[in-house]
Amino acid sequence: MTEVRMSLMSPTTPASPASVTSPTPPIRVERGEATDEELAALTVLLLSRSALAGQGAEPSSPGTTSWRPHAFHAPHSWQRS
Repeated sequence: MTEVRMSLMSPTTPASPASVTSPTPPIRVERGEATDEELAALTVLLLSRSALAGQGAEPSSPGTTSWRPHAFHAPHSWQRS
């Protein structure tokens, strides 16, 4: 089995004039030769992870209870009723 090392290009990297005219691929094979099946599997993995990351974008509320705590009763409050 051959070792394949890949890197992802950062989307936040500012575009230079040279990169505007010749676009760089979003995935680059640094070592070895990736097959079409390996690249497809990596693409599916990255797309599924990005879809899952977008689902949890809204913060969840901590939730509320439907009951309310009892009001404070002084030790001798039973004598007033």
